[in-house]
Amino acid sequence: MPKLVVIRGNSGSGKSSVANEVRARYGRGCALVEQDYLRRIVLRERDSRHDPDGRNAPDLIANTTLFALERGYHVVLEGMLWTGRYRDMLTDLLKSADESYVFYLDVSFAETIRRHATRPQASEFTPEQMRTWYEAQDTLGTDGEHVIPESSTSTETVDFIVSTTALWRPPEAREQRE
Repeated sequence: MPKLVVIRGNSGSGKSSVANEVRARYGRGCALVEQDYLRRIVLRERDSRHDPDGRNAPDLIANTTLFALERGYHVVLEGMLWTGRYRDMLTDLLKSADESYVFYLDVSFAETIRRHATRPQASEFTPEQMRTWYEAQDTLGTDGEHVIPESSTSTETVDFIVSTTALWRPPEAREQRE
């Protein structure tokens, strides 16, 4: 039964690192769907929470996620995924999965700037730009949504998500499918 794990948060909150590690702990059979990759690289589209009618990125994300789920892959979907633009798409995806989980990394703006400075893409955009994207406590508000505080380390966050979703396999099982 494929599981959908949604990891959301502001830019610089650590969601990409967490999502990559959650996927790594499972191995083959778990797809990683990254909002930034599909929106920025594939479509080269700007994202605006003020443009709820823009459907290209949300549709591509939904279709990619559904494609993987329908073929039996577990899916880790990560991104800012602002509720103003992505709520309907996310709600539909959560209903379509046999098991679904939502995690929101609740990180203050000051902490996102501190974390951003340690990222490889730190020179791609400024703290001033990040301020325009930042949306405090942009939770989805679905039943069972887990809000993870900024005090949780990356390892603690991954451990929590993996234990909550039971989306992991021992290393020897991961290697057999690689």
